[in-house]
Amino acid sequence: MEPDRDTIFALSSGRLPSAIAIVRLSGPNAGPALRLLANKRPLPRRAVRVSLRAADQNTIDEAIAVWFPGPDSATGEDVVELHIHGGRAVLAALLAELAKLKGLRPAEPGEFTRRAFENGKLDLTEAEGLDDLIHADTDKQRRQALRQMQGLLGKRAEGWRQQIIEASALIEAAIDFSDEGDVPEVLFAPALVKTERLRGEIEGALTMALRSERLRDGLVVAIVGPPNAGKSTLLNRLAQREAAIVSPYSGTTRDPIEVNLDLDGYPVMLIDTAGLRDTDDPVEMEGVRRAVERARSADLVLWLRDASAAIEDSSVSMQEWIPQGSTPLWRVRSKIDLVDSDSTVLEEDRLALSISAETGEGITQLANELAVFADAYFAGGEAALVTRVRQRRLLEETGGALDRALAARGAGEEIIAEELRVAAHHLGRLLGRVDVEDVLGEIFSRFCIGK
Repeated sequence: MEPDRDTIFALSSGRLPSAIAIVRLSGPNAGPALRLLANKRPLPRRAVRVSLRAADQNTIDEAIAVWFPGPDSATGEDVVELHIHGGRAVLAALLAELAKLKGLRPAEPGEFTRRAFENGKLDLTEAEGLDDLIHADTDKQRRQALRQMQGLLGKRAEGWRQQIIEASALIEAAIDFSDEGDVPEVLFAPALVKTERLRGEIEGALTMALRSERLRDGLVVAIVGPPNAGKSTLLNRLAQREAAIVSPYSGTTRDPIEVNLDLDGYPVMLIDTAGLRDTDDPVEMEGVRRAVERARSADLVLWLRDASAAIEDSSVSMQEWIPQGSTPLWRVRSKIDLVDSDSTVLEEDRLALSISAETGEGITQLANELAVFADAYFAGGEAALVTRVRQRRLLEETGGALDRALAARGAGEEIIAEELRVAAHHLGRLLGRVDVEDVLGEIFSRFCIGK
């Protein structure tokens, strides 16, 4: 901890007005500031009622104060929490008084957490987990983020790093004893065994990386089909609000409309797209292009066809716009409230889901099917080690260095030793131990002020 470092302060609770608001201070002047405001400093980690007074002795508020001397605090510094009444005027008066005190300043976004990281209270993966926990919208996201914040990846990565250091030590010793008969081989062989085992563990951790990353952002489901197939009505029905404009006129939807849903704890981004058809309207053409682009990049496509339309009107071919590939595609017959039970059904629609977004018929079944799909898609992802692109790329680079080390057998111990050092360096970057200044600002700037 730097003795001359600024002491920061900020509101650390929710939006005002509220019953209680919490103001946090962290830094070397947190204790003196508490003594000036409350004329006392309570025993550590005990909540005490205090009268907070301004410099002119006027009372700011009757509050609860908690004192956390460093390094046994959330940030590793001296920390004070002031639990005040959650009125805007009360908070404004307290913040104004804190700003007058020497050595105190308002905190920047994420600065409390950054100080915790810099003081060794959490590694970078745990800080990322905390950020994910703050932004979690569903229960599955919350559980995944909580595991990261508790060190799921960080502890494993630190163990891997120690194994690499141990293997490196054996290789370095083998180099030092290269003239001592069979001694080098005795040291060399277990180092390679350790490296091979470690490479397999990292590969296993990367297996579910893409799906666990997606769990942070949400499963993308695109609703596509010809104009007036009921796409916007379906979006509104699933979202349970008027998110998209519904109109009988073709081309009403131009830009993709996104709605975030919570399906049994899984995050789902539902996208309403422009109706697919050939057109000479340049604006509508752009909407169609964007619709096709979003559909091809989605995790699941719902192809809607108006069941009440004439058979000849079904000529807008699904394959024409959305070629069959790796993306799952479900056929959905819409507007079934407008057709008779004995009406003609196209052969390709016989296995399709049938819905009426207007009346709600079939919507529950569709939502349940989507939840089952999400559960299967994210299977195991909730407990995955890797949840961010940054983490995945650094582990891939670590694995690449280990691969090069193993491939260098017979080409010289010095090459193997160097690749092991590179692998350890990448894991150090993953944890925030080395060479991460370029990413710290990006990570912590996403935090709210007061966190």
